[in-house]
Amino acid sequence: MINLAILISGRGSNMAAILNAIENKQITNVDKVVVIANRSDAVGLQIAKNLYGVPTEIILKKNLTNEEFDIKLLDILKLYNVNTSNGLICLAGFMQILGEFIVNMYAHRILNIHPSLLPSFKGLNAQKQALDAGVKISGCTVHFVDTAVDNGPIILQKCVPIFDSDNETSLSKRILGEEHKIYKDAINLFIGNKLKFKGNRVFIS
Repeated sequence: MINLAILISGRGSNMAAILNAIENKQITNVDKVVVIANRSDAVGLQIAKNLYGVPTEIILKKNLTNEEFDIKLLDILKLYNVNTSNGLICLAGFMQILGEFIVNMYAHRILNIHPSLLPSFKGLNAQKQALDAGVKISGCTVHFVDTAVDNGPIILQKCVPIFDSDNETSLSKRILGEEHKIYKDAINLFIGNKLKFKGNRVFIS
């Protein structure tokens, strides 16, 4: 069994997909779940609390140093027993870079989902970056988090074609549908201890 912390900043679409998968037994062996936001107006907080009955916490970055934010986050993780032996942290539209303190402490226990085929199109507006670059295929990536932005060993990727008629909205919507699928799959692989490392590569056993 694992204890899961999901970090969000906004609507929580991937968060909701994860919670729905847990509720419908598509993700199993999860004990405690907490949703943590860095914005008090994050819509996902109400979805987690009202639709899924999941406890929520808020840590506002304003007036906090990166170290102070990490300490507050660590306090919440400890409160819900999301520790370095049985815990998993999932970033789901969390628009803040975690500090090295937390990342190193939870090495290979923090997952992120990004709307591109990493290492291409890191950072914000990845779908627009893909369209502007004129590529014919984009997609999404689930990866372990390290101290660099949108970096770390890749677990799963899904390709999504880019059509001539696409704009940022249509491409984003199509990629998001695949994000929901592969994030669930990556969590199950983690829980099942199916992920093995060799250098910077992840192998599924």
